[in-house]
Amino acid sequence: RGQRHRDCLKIMAEKIVAVKGMNDILPGDSAHWEWLEGKVRSLMARYAYRNIRTPIVEPTALFVRGLGEVTDIVEKEMYSFTDRLNGEQLTLRPESTAGVVRAVAEHSLLYDGGKRLYYMGPMFRHERPQRGRYRQFHQIGAEALGFGGPEVDAELILLAHALWKSLGLQDVALELNSLGQPAERQAHRAALIAHWELHADCLDEEAQRRLHTNPLRLLDTKNPAMQSAAESAPKLIDFLGEASLAHFNAVRRILDANGVPYQLNPRLVRGMDYYNLTVFEFTTTQLGAQGTLCGGGRYDYLIEQIGGKPAPAVGWALGVERVLDILGAQQLLPGKPALDAYAVVTDVAMLPQVAHTLERLRDLGVSVQMHAATGAGEAMGSMKSQFKKADASGAAFALIFGTDELARGCVTVKSLRDGQGQQVEHELAHVATWAGTLQSTT
Repeated sequence: RGQRHRDCLKIMAEKIVAVKGMNDILPGDSAHWEWLEGKVRSLMARYAYRNIRTPIVEPTALFVRGLGEVTDIVEKEMYSFTDRLNGEQLTLRPESTAGVVRAVAEHSLLYDGGKRLYYMGPMFRHERPQRGRYRQFHQIGAEALGFGGPEVDAELILLAHALWKSLGLQDVALELNSLGQPAERQAHRAALIAHWELHADCLDEEAQRRLHTNPLRLLDTKNPAMQSAAESAPKLIDFLGEASLAHFNAVRRILDANGVPYQLNPRLVRGMDYYNLTVFEFTTTQLGAQGTLCGGGRYDYLIEQIGGKPAPAVGWALGVERVLDILGAQQLLPGKPALDAYAVVTDVAMLPQVAHTLERLRDLGVSVQMHAATGAGEAMGSMKSQFKKADASGAAFALIFGTDELARGCVTVKSLRDGQGQQVEHELAHVATWAGTLQSTT
């Protein structure tokens, strides 16, 4: 019994860590996330896209029906479970387009016309964690629903292109293709199966399994033994009818008019079954095998597939971790967020008056951090140690609340960044008249 008790205590004392592939975003990094999200929000507003937030957990059927039963995501990667209360089959969302479409259909958002929407949030896929590919990862996406014209396809591509420009990103290339319409894809599918059957000796086990269920995905193979056959496979663009080609060429003309370079890639198929007509990816060579930063396309039949009233739609999603990774590699991430002031406090008894002054400064827009004791009942620490922390905080100024200053109703403001350490005394009764000087360097 004693040994069991000790074993239990040992188990209880073991450190609990995060699930592999689901990462904490610590304060030093989260500032970069907030900066990127701020850039996105500003850009989305300029393009008239409005924010939508959907649940992390959705019915499993939404993804099976929307993404396709034979996609990698549905077959291998979804975190699915049975609700213990009612037996409902639920899934942590592996992507957000299906959820956005479900919300639009459920709430009849298209009753008064098309909608331009964007989202940000975590997605979940059960796969082997590696650089740029995690079990919990984050996406930012834009979706335009209720618009069937090629100008909206081009608008979304221009939106992503504008984001790379605003971030200063280099080495980002656009690949473009058209998947046509279902009947055109069926004709191409038959030709594709016949082609792969002639090259059956080079097909790996996965390709053999998919040959008759999703042969288009074989074009996206990473198997070197299949590359030659993939290159010589029938091209979908050769099966496109007049309307599909006109749509694709209209997208290209708008991109050309805006000076957006692109590469036609007849093997670009994307990973979900719901796409038709325009598909595209923005890629980089700086992330190794995980080189896709952003991908999307048109999905005119998805709303009807999940039970909504038929309506056209197009959208894209980008991987936040991948974008931040390449921003870091190109040294484009911002530095530590600026702090205006750090309050140095010499006596615990002064804290009520100090806190009152700091609240007034914060009300006036000054960012200020107050030095705090490390434990209950402990002293505030020496002036030397407090100034070391003030310097490490990155603050532009130190606010020195000394006994003599407070007795006179004043505070000493010392510059920490001009190399001279100039000091000026200000009256606490007139905070509003000097608060602005603390923000002059930020």
